[in-house]
Amino acid sequence: MIQVVPASRRWLPFGVCLVWISGCGGDPPAASAQPQAVPAGVITVKAADVPYVGEFVGETESSQEVEIRARVEGFLESIAYREGALVNKGDVLFQMDRKPFEAALAAANAELQAQQARLGTASANLKRVGPLAAEDALSQKDLDDARGARDAAVAAVEGARSRVQQAEINLSYTTIHSPVTGVTSFARKQPGSFIAPGPDSLLTYVSALDPMRVNFSVSENEQLRFNRMVAEGKLRPADEQKYTVHVVLADGTVVPAPGHITFGDASFSKDTGTFLVRAELPNKDGMLRPGQFVRVLMGGPSWIDAIQVPQRAVLQGPQGNFVWVVDAESRAQFRPVTVGPLTGDLWLIAEGLEDGERIVVDGGLKLAPGVPVKAMSPEEVAAAAAAGKPGDATQTPAARD
Repeated sequence: MIQVVPASRRWLPFGVCLVWISGCGGDPPAASAQPQAVPAGVITVKAADVPYVGEFVGETESSQEVEIRARVEGFLESIAYREGALVNKGDVLFQMDRKPFEAALAAANAELQAQQARLGTASANLKRVGPLAAEDALSQKDLDDARGARDAAVAAVEGARSRVQQAEINLSYTTIHSPVTGVTSFARKQPGSFIAPGPDSLLTYVSALDPMRVNFSVSENEQLRFNRMVAEGKLRPADEQKYTVHVVLADGTVVPAPGHITFGDASFSKDTGTFLVRAELPNKDGMLRPGQFVRVLMGGPSWIDAIQVPQRAVLQGPQGNFVWVVDAESRAQFRPVTVGPLTGDLWLIAEGLEDGERIVVDGGLKLAPGVPVKAMSPEEVAAAAAAGKPGDATQTPAARD
């Protein structure tokens, strides 16, 4: 049997649907709503000449490291310095037994006096023989013998005098002084040891501290890259090739006094693939010691029309470094960049940005391509964050909701 449904009931579902549709409101769907502008700290980048700083690993070296060796043989009597201490030029380091050398000097002086006495006798004899030979009272042979005896006596005196000088020098060598101002090493010989000139004569080292040298190596690739950037007009070399050097210690301390490069090896090392470079810097307070490994910051050249941005503006993505650029319509645009060296908290942008472009430095984590940006200065962003305003750029979207 077919049941007939009244017309009023047949139209009920359709009426319910109309009521539901009208109840869903006049508001448009959320998907069609305009995205809200995201507050972000924005700056305008400017091209300018920027100092170039090359960073290398170096090792300190004394500008004058002197071996202290025995120059005469004898017994070591005493050590007159404290091992490892700073000594001044002329300070006594070692004392050898002087008695044998004093005796040798006394003997040399006695011989000199004897030869001087012989010279006096020969000279007096020549004075007597000369007038007599002139009057033919003596033969020419007697005169020649007298002159020969006087000349031999003069030579003997000179020989004796030189032996006195040698004895005085040998005696002076028994007191061993420091030839430079510097830091001493430990003593290789102890009192009572017999020492003599030769391979085993080393007593200690004295290393000068002021000035101090720093040796570092520049790889072939770095040198070629530097030369290429100079040729391309990206880098300007130092005026008159005067490159400055700052040294940073292992704990981050920067040595106050800068130095300068004094030597660059012209030959390429096949073993290390590097060129040796040496710098020299003042070290009056003794902060640097020989053998330290340090960071060497070389300055002097400059980047030409370079762009630097705060480190926090450069973000890391799957494809590398990028920044958010704010276009003319105040929308965020994704921009890959190639970064250069980091100076303080500023990245040098080698490629990817142009002079006058605006980039996001705060709030970039909340952006996406095409999202409107409410540009604020970094100072305004910091003030809003400190005040804790609901709409500040430091809050997350969830916090703002």
